[in-house]
Amino acid sequence: MSKPFRPLTRRDFVRGTVGTALAGSVVGVPGILRAGEAVSEGAAGLSRSAVTVVRDAAALDDRHKVDTAVLEEMLSATICGVTGLATAREAWQSLFKPQDGVGLVPTPHLNPTHDEVIDAVTAALVDAGVPAGNVRKATRGPDTAEPCTALIALPGLKAHWLTGIGTVIKNYIMFSGKPAKYHGEDSAKLGEIWLLPEVKDKTRLVLVDALRPLCSKGPQPDPRYMWHYNGLIAGADPVAVETVCLRIIQHKRNALRGGSWPLSPPPICVEAADTTYGLGNSDYARIDVHTSGWDEELLIEG
Repeated sequence: MSKPFRPLTRRDFVRGTVGTALAGSVVGVPGILRAGEAVSEGAAGLSRSAVTVVRDAAALDDRHKVDTAVLEEMLSATICGVTGLATAREAWQSLFKPQDGVGLVPTPHLNPTHDEVIDAVTAALVDAGVPAGNVRKATRGPDTAEPCTALIALPGLKAHWLTGIGTVIKNYIMFSGKPAKYHGEDSAKLGEIWLLPEVKDKTRLVLVDALRPLCSKGPQPDPRYMWHYNGLIAGADPVAVETVCLRIIQHKRNALRGGSWPLSPPPICVEAADTTYGLGNSDYARIDVHTSGWDEELLIEG
């Protein structure tokens, strides 16, 4: 269920109240996967999961250009919400240490993760004490030049013609070395990739670029099905984050069609990631969604 909407203000960043307001939803609550805890087999046994959604109407202008100052504030609110800590620096430091080799795994092409999001995350990590040389893109999976001790999944929110939704669970497909292998059976086995040695137990944050999502015909960008959601969606449970993303995509499709417009193929990889691979919660009733900021067309309720 979603928590009551509370507008996000600049004062929140000065006083650090975003993190403290959400702290009870993540920190110290039994049965919830918390940021920094390894995502591994068995996570589906969690009683509840938490997902943070932060939006700002000013994040994109009418030419789709990102306002980097606004984005940085959104990112600060998001990481505080996920960790329950008062300041962004404390939040990042709770997840990543200077000795970590942090691999950023964005969507590399075809409606890619915005460069501004990647840059903002990199700058936040460096500000938190991770050397710049220890932060690297890990888009080539096992062929990444330097080994990673920690990963941040940074996908763009989009529908996909092979998987239904091509966001979180599909994000590590290049780590398999055989991406075509995972597109059979409506991509039901995508969750298996999260258990590969290069990935398992390394994901400390899932952060979805939902600034300008794509709700149909993906992964190729199609302006007819893209819109300004102006959001960041994050959590420690990849399946819970994907479930919220799926809900947004499906609600947007239904709104465009004026009725039910199911994804094709059905996104069975999301439920399978839960029930078959134990990666997290796919039951929306067991996900606490916390929202801050712009509340127009949240596309979560209902």
